[in-house]
Amino acid sequence: MLKRLFSFLAVLAFVLSLPILSQAQESHPKVLIKTSKGDIVVELFPDKAPLTVRNFLSYVDEKFYDGTVFHRVIKGFMIQAGGLSPDLEEKPTKPFIRNEATNGLSNKRGTIAMGRMSEIHTISSHFYINHVDNPRLDHRDKTPEGYGYPVFGKVIKGMDVIDAIANVKTMTKEGMMDVPRETITILSIRQVEND
Repeated sequence: MLKRLFSFLAVLAFVLSLPILSQAQESHPKVLIKTSKGDIVVELFPDKAPLTVRNFLSYVDEKFYDGTVFHRVIKGFMIQAGGLSPDLEEKPTKPFIRNEATNGLSNKRGTIAMGRMSEIHTISSHFYINHVDNPRLDHRDKTPEGYGYPVFGKVIKGMDVIDAIANVKTMTKEGMMDVPRETITILSIRQVEND
């Protein structure tokens, strides 16, 4: 009788834990970035960068990134995309959001972060993936030079694709430096189910 009671309680505890587990999984959404060089899966951190993740996913849900290119590639630094056509024309974006670089996350290899202009709170659609650890891009102080760039996720699959993109030959085109000679297109970015 006691053995049966313990078995029942163990099963009950397991069942009750299921919604909690699924909520925990849902708290870190994932996106699949399909590129002309291969696929990259990124896990996002809304608990650390809620505004940034919400902004990024709004662009993803609107299919904004489809057909855009990696327009700035620097081996041993980062690869950048997020709003330029193959002709390097800028797509219109939404209003800027607040820079969440103070969230304590570091620009380590494989992390994804948002680009910005020289002004601090000019986060829009542009993002980059760190090819190496880049602590100089982290928040240091409240000046425009030291405020940093907000990390909001990390690559969990496809670092070989990041390396392949980082290794392409680049050129200056339309006045822009570090443009890949070979067009590297984002075919799509979509949210994917958690495993």
